[in-house]
This record gives sequence, structure tokens and C-alpha cells, in this order.
Amino acid sequence: MSGKFAELNWDRVDHEYGQDLILFRTRFDHMRNPRNNDVLKRLVLESVDWVNMVALTGDGSCVMVRQYRFGVGYATLETPGGMVDPGEDSLAAAQRELREETGYTGGRWRYLGAVEPNPAFQDNLCHHWLAEGVAATRAPEPSASEVIAVELLDAAEIVETVRSGEIKHALALSVLSRVYSLWPLPFVNG
Repeated sequence: MSGKFAELNWDRVDHEYGQDLILFRTRFDHMRNPRNNDVLKRLVLESVDWVNMVALTGDGSCVMVRQYRFGVGYATLETPGGMVDPGEDSLAAAQRELREETGYTGGRWRYLGAVEPNPAFQDNLCHHWLAEGVAATRAPEPSASEVIAVELLDAAEIVETVRSGEIKHALALSVLSRVYSLWPLPFVNG
């Protein structure tokens, strides 16, 4: 990066690869601090890009999924999504993930932008999509490692599940916030 914030950039002087963690590949970068020239070892989790979407049926219901998440140890309510396969663009991945997880297809698709899931140590993006007018056209086909329940929520239910704290998945909140007004501003929880 050049320009206004170039003095914040760290130089990578070396790197080494660590363990393959299924969803991530570990990389350790040896980075030179621009302020004092110290070289520090920093973890980077390499991953393919991800997708998630707000998928709306013809009557405006939002297609949501509930599935067990190992990190938190319970089933969460979230938007459909997943990983972009090698050679696949994010639209194709979003359409595939929606079809596989929910059985919904079709509709008009619009790109809503991307977010960095955690730029402190991840190198990937999560691409957000809006699909309007999707319909259930087939049975869901989750992967062998997924157990998913499909739920349809109207706009008021989406807002209520966010405000109540039932939906806490940061990437689901991110894409939902591009479509719905989720919180009164300023947001105060308590």
C-alpha cells in the first residue's frame, strides 16, 4: 500500500507453513515492525473466499438455516452460505450453497459487497448476495458433514431474532444488515 498510510505497512521478511486445519491452512509470517524494526512471527489462516446470502421468496420470506456449530456447541440460526470452490466465482458458489443447504433456487441475484471475516489473522473475504424471488424446487442436499433445518422468517421475525440475540453469527448479521434495518441507532444493548 502506498500513499497516506504507507508508514503503517509491515514488510514480510520470511514465512513458513504450518498445519492444514481442514478449513484453513496455517502460515506463519515473519514481519518487520515499521516503528522499531523488530521481526515478529504472526499467524495467518489461509482460506478460500466464503459466501452468504439473504434469499427471499416471492412473498418476502427470508430463507434461513439452523445448524449445529462446533465452536459454540449449539445450533445457530443464520443465513445460508459456505465456501467458494476452486475455480468458482462467488455468485455460482452462493447459488450452489443455497440449493444444497435449502433446496431453493432461481430468483434475481444482486451482489451486495464483501467483508473481511477477521483481517487480524485471516486472508479471505465473505461475499454477500441478495436473491429475490427464490423458490423451493428440490430437496436440500447438505454435505455429509452437515445437518441443517430450513426456516422461513418474515422481516419482523428477522429483526426480532437479531434484537433478541438469537442470531449472533457475525457474517449472517453483516449480510442481513445490508437488507434489513436491524437495530435502532444508537444501538444500546442492556
